[in-house]
Amino acid sequence: MSEALYRKWRPQIWEDVVGQDHIIQTLRNAIRADRVGHAYLLAGPRGTGKTTTARLLAKAANCLAEDLSNRPCNVCEHCKSVNANRFMDLIEIDAASNTSVEDVRDLREKIGFSPTQGKYKVYIIDEVHMLSTAAFNALLKTLEEPPAHAIFILATTEVHKIPATVLSRCQRHEFRRLPVNTIVALLKENARRENIQVDDETLHLIARQATGAMRDAISLLDQLSSTGEEINISHAREVLGTATNQSVIELVNALLEKDASAGLDSIHTALDSGSDPRQFARQLVEYLRGLLLIRLQNGVLLDVPQDVIIIMAQQANRFDTDKLIMIVRLFNDAANESRLAWQPSLALELAFAQSISPDELPKPRPIETASQPIQTEQPRKSEKDDLEKVFQKKPFSKKEVEIKGVPDLPSENQSEEESQPGVFTNKQVQEAVPEVRTLIRKYRKTTEALLASARSYNIKKGMIVIGFQSVVLKNQFEKGEHLDITQRAFSHVLGVDAKIRAVIINSKDQIDDSNIEVLPGSLVSTALDLGGKLVTKE
Repeated sequence: MSEALYRKWRPQIWEDVVGQDHIIQTLRNAIRADRVGHAYLLAGPRGTGKTTTARLLAKAANCLAEDLSNRPCNVCEHCKSVNANRFMDLIEIDAASNTSVEDVRDLREKIGFSPTQGKYKVYIIDEVHMLSTAAFNALLKTLEEPPAHAIFILATTEVHKIPATVLSRCQRHEFRRLPVNTIVALLKENARRENIQVDDETLHLIARQATGAMRDAISLLDQLSSTGEEINISHAREVLGTATNQSVIELVNALLEKDASAGLDSIHTALDSGSDPRQFARQLVEYLRGLLLIRLQNGVLLDVPQDVIIIMAQQANRFDTDKLIMIVRLFNDAANESRLAWQPSLALELAFAQSISPDELPKPRPIETASQPIQTEQPRKSEKDDLEKVFQKKPFSKKEVEIKGVPDLPSENQSEEESQPGVFTNKQVQEAVPEVRTLIRKYRKTTEALLASARSYNIKKGMIVIGFQSVVLKNQFEKGEHLDITQRAFSHVLGVDAKIRAVIINSKDQIDDSNIEVLPGSLVSTALDLGGKLVTKE
């Protein structure tokens, strides 16, 4: 049985690893200084060299070469044993199929035994993020204080799933996706070794298809070479199920002309010829990205033939930049959704239809960065005018109150004590708070921020009593227009002329019952409703 090319040409010495110089140099220095760590975490996309690097580190740690800088020598008995997969002290574990805590406990029991052949017993745990929580917990102590003869190398494609307690016990190395030119150069070398006839254009197609994963690129070359004939671009596109450049160009022309019929024909022609919908969307996104780079004066970053560059430049000049960004996003979403759709072409058709209907395009989403605070939505002009009307200094009329369906305001001959109860209830105030804060947020953000720090909203003698836990916050709320704005917001939402009072709650210096927080529906609240009073013990 023939061996897969990616296994046959797996790097056996440090110099053969490409695209990860920042990691290889660090590990080589550790070997030279004889300062190998006890736990490593290798993280990054698939096919970028994590397992290969782990095996090289294990081989170098157990190499018998006297000169540390020459390890691994690939000549000594230990290096040959690792290459032949018969080195007893290199244990590779697939965490995807050994996820339970029992598996880790079994590992802990065996790790205490001394190495059989080499100086170190090396455990490579691949896809370590698949371990269960209990398994991670069982592994923690061993990772923190392993035996002197043990080295752990953890590999994962999803580092965000690794508990922080595990991360803190490992030396972490991040692998990167490989550039297209780096992949092409290695593919050329492998093709020469295997006597595979392939042109540069096909190699670039394979490299782009691999999306930065060297193993994927070598596997694709292996797949295409199985026919035994010379590999050309048309054959590669047919086997890989990728759309031709012409189909993509025609679809982009249809976008520019807003020709729905021509665009849909291009999509269905490509899919009917055997192209995978997701791959077609990806190739289209890559092409549109190229147009965007040209629009942004960065066309030098593109790795495409010169005749295609000329066509792309002509198309890019006809696009509006904002519109082009929207189209890229739409087809990028289509590439992610195509695998889930019951109708394979649906996501592409929807993206195309939305792209030629400018009125239906979604607004650009703001990019949130640590240095740039998130901008809150600003009210539209008409909405701003409405807010000005709400907060202008004008009392509610009795007619407005009746329209709102709220009990009438007290008449002039009624005393305040008799008239205030019943104008609005505690429950109505509690339900109004979210709407009040939303209304104020659009008009005065600083006022809404103060309300966000309030700890209670209650009724006392017909007034809305807002409780703060800090004297500073209470005094700040009573300064300027904060209190007046809050009163008008409550008046607008409740439909009656509301009065506001700010107090301090949970304060040892304040013992007045108006400063004590009473939660709606509590026993204290019920007792007060029945005529009870709060009594403070001196």
